[in-house]
Amino acid sequence: MMCMPVGAYYKGGMKPVRAVILDNWDRAAPHGMGDVKVGGNYAASLYAHEKAKHDGWPVELYLDAKTHTLVEEFSTSNFLGIKKDGTYVTPDSHSVLPSVTNMSLKQVASDLGWKVECRPVPYTEIKDFAEVAACGTAVVVTPVWEITRGEDVIRISDPDKVGPHLQKLYETVQGIQYGDLPDTHGWCHEVKIG
Repeated sequence: MMCMPVGAYYKGGMKPVRAVILDNWDRAAPHGMGDVKVGGNYAASLYAHEKAKHDGWPVELYLDAKTHTLVEEFSTSNFLGIKKDGTYVTPDSHSVLPSVTNMSLKQVASDLGWKVECRPVPYTEIKDFAEVAACGTAVVVTPVWEITRGEDVIRISDPDKVGPHLQKLYETVQGIQYGDLPDTHGWCHEVKIG
């Protein structure tokens, strides 16, 4: 038996979603506590999230608060991009919450022989990704097919199809969680009852 205390965060589960960047709001202050799991980090994005949701965007992407030039993370989860050569890229920022899911996905990507880069990700690089996703406990991997910032609309992938790299990451992590694939990293632990 396997217990997951969460269900699909976005309607449709693995169905690709659109994201918006709202330049008038920041998720975390420079040199603040963006990398700590505290209520204040979520509270800062609640109004922006409601505005985005009202306007038809299921998720918003935040840029760094100081320059608004570097990708940080989605309102509910980490950012990951897959380059055309299969390289897994995720931001390295003190304002981003370290995600166990992102760490697991990076390990799986490495196990699959993919190059993994944790580094600053310029906003201007988004157009170069073949696949983009939000990743976290509740979303696991949620593909993002389009990101809009004002008049700038970046179409990353097919709105009706999950990319092959994101599909492989999702299936591998879920396979490990459900015991269908070997857990070579000791992530799963048996809990004996009684």
